Amino acid sequence: MVNSVTNLGRSGVYDWLIQRVTAYVLALYTVFLFGFLLATEVNYDSWSALFGQTWFRIFSLLALMSLGAHAWVGLWTVTTDYIKATAPRFLVQAACGLTMFVYVVWGIQILWGL
Repeated sequence: MVNSVTNLGRSGVYDWLIQRVTAYVLALYTVFLFGFLLATEVNYDSWSALFGQTWFRIFSLLALMSLGAHAWVGLWTVTTDYIKATAPRFLVQAACGLTMFVYVVWGIQILWGL
């Protein structure tokens, strides 16, 4: 049995579960935003009021974290399937991980106004 420390879950089952749970979170977030856009006259005041509510900020944070986890599992799977040499695969995974980390931190700063 081969263990890898670069995947998010401990096994393929956990990675599969992470993909499914985060996909549901992202789908719910997308459906909510589409519903909001269709039901509301979107302007600065309505958009600001929506993001001013704590529950929506938490929901957005959950969606942001889900996006990061979902992307990592997907990119890890693709890189391990198609990049067989260890050093290039590690470099690509490190670059992807660093990029996702920066985007998540940046998203948190935007979301919470830090």
